[in-house]
Parts: sequence; C-alpha cells; structure tokens
Amino acid sequence: MKKIGFIGAGNMATAIVNGLLTNKAARAEDVCVFDPDESKMELMRAKGVGTAGSGAELTAASDIIVLAVKPQSYDEVLGQISASADMSKIFVTIAAGISIEYVRKGLGVECPMVRVMPNTPLLLGKGATALCRSENITDEDFDEVYKMFALSGDAVVLPESQMNSVIAVNGSSPAYIYLFAKAMTEYAVSVGIDGQTALKLICKTFEGSAEMLRSSGDTPDELIKKVCSKGGTTIEAMNVLEAKGVSEAIKEAMAACTRRAEELGR
Repeated sequence: MKKIGFIGAGNMATAIVNGLLTNKAARAEDVCVFDPDESKMELMRAKGVGTAGSGAELTAASDIIVLAVKPQSYDEVLGQISASADMSKIFVTIAAGISIEYVRKGLGVECPMVRVMPNTPLLLGKGATALCRSENITDEDFDEVYKMFALSGDAVVLPESQMNSVIAVNGSSPAYIYLFAKAMTEYAVSVGIDGQTALKLICKTFEGSAEMLRSSGDTPDELIKKVCSKGGTTIEAMNVLEAKGVSEAIKEAMAACTRRAEELGR
C-alpha cells in the first residue's frame, strides 16, 4: 500500500481522507498530514492519521503527496519540499489554476503528477471532480489517485487544456447554486413563508431537478419546456430571467472564473 501524504489539512484534505478511511481504501497508518495549524493536525490525529513535523518530512515519507493548500501558498510550499522530491513520488495538485508544469518547475523535478479540480460537496460524498494526468504516470498509479476522488462522488478525466475552464463548471459552481437558493429564500420570506420551510422545499427541488437532468434523457431546454406551460406562471418567471440577461450573466461569470484561474497559474 502506498503512503499518502497531505500538505494542508483543511476541508478538502479532510474530505479526501474521510473518503479513504470510510471506504477502507487506505489504512489510517498509511495516511499522513502536515499543516502549520496544530488544531487541524489534532483533528487528523483523532482519526488515527499520522502527522509530520514539516512538509519536507511528509514528502520524504510519502509515495503520493497531495498539495492541499491555496494557490497563493504554492511557491512557498514547493520551495520547502523540493529537496525531498524525486521521480519516485507522485504529486497531486488540487488548487485552482495550478498546472502540472507550475508544480514541476517549483519542485525542480519532472515527477509523475495528477492535476485535480474537486468541489466542496466532496465533504458529503457528493463531489464532482475533474482530473488530468501527466505523461509519465503509470495507469496503476493514476487509478489509485482517481479512486481517491471517485470514492466521494463522480469523477471525470479531461485533458489539461480544459482544467482551467472546468473550474467554472464544477469547482466554483456550488456558489452559483447557493446564490440562487439565497435569492429564492429571501423572496419566500418577503411573502410570509418561513425561511427554513422554504429552504427545505428549495433543496428538494434542486435534488429532484438534478435527478431529472441526469436520468430523464431530456436536454435542459426540453426540461424547461416541460415546466413552462403556455400562458402559465413559469413562463412569466422565465421571461423576466431572460429580460434580465441571467443566462448571459452566468456565462460571463464563468468566463471571469476561468480568467482568474489562468492568472493564478501564470
């Protein structure tokens, strides 16, 4: 069993570790973490997971190293662990905009790598993750990394040329959904409906709508038409959304997300 190390013990690392342990895909003694925040390390120890005294120590002791830190911290972290990196180690980057080339340059090693874009529903085992692989990682090693994320949701493989664009599709997109839910809840409260009651209905509607998209065989346009009766209430709502340019605003927001990802990885 390969030793898996996590530099950074925040929400995303916690979600991946939980998936590995819950699904018995790794033993706690084969997992190690390092984070400068001692309180996060203590939470990991409570799961039976090992901890390291530094990123360099963790890298030296691990076969797979997951870089679970913010994009702005990568230069510092890569500098700290570069002396412990070599071609025998597999590095996994899960930060927005951080490319395989960026990590290799920081490490000074053309190590096998996987670039990953997960999202926060991974915490609930409902993640949507995109992955791409370097040219020199074996199928066996890539499959092991792939399963780390597939255990906690759905995972797809893309070419790296699409990894910045996909951030807007699955990485940042939960926030769009939450904004829509917030606006719907605020309207419900404004007309006298209890907020928690409204949110319960909204959440179930999102769940059911997602399942319709997944299982009905209909396109989004076809499903919209099935809800919009001529002269009815839904078509009136859709007319307002169209007049306000909601679809174009979403596309513009997604394009801005991609531009920022490209800036972070420059």
